[in-house]
Amino acid sequence: MAVPDDVLTRTEIDAALASLALWRFDGELRTVLKCPSSGAALALFASIGELAQQANHHPDVDWRYDTLFIATSSHDAGGQITARDISLARDISAAAQAVGAVAVST
Repeated sequence: MAVPDDVLTRTEIDAALASLALWRFDGELRTVLKCPSSGAALALFASIGELAQQANHHPDVDWRYDTLFIATSSHDAGGQITARDISLARDISAAAQAVGAVAVST
């Protein structure tokens, strides 16, 4: 299997993270988003599902009451970070802002 040509270097990942305040890199792009309510978390989860389907790029999402734990990497690139992960993180960040979610540290 060929590695996709949109794999990012660590320098490119760090540059992208400068504009992705909600996210961190630890081998995957990760965030923990606390929502105003459980209902808001479910709405955000649904939005993430729609965004993932549109992008054909699916993050791991763990829902716990009012908090979503999200991780993304590109399985077709051996778990590396690609431009698709950055794009999805940007879209998720916008959806999080729309429901009033904030990033929390774990």
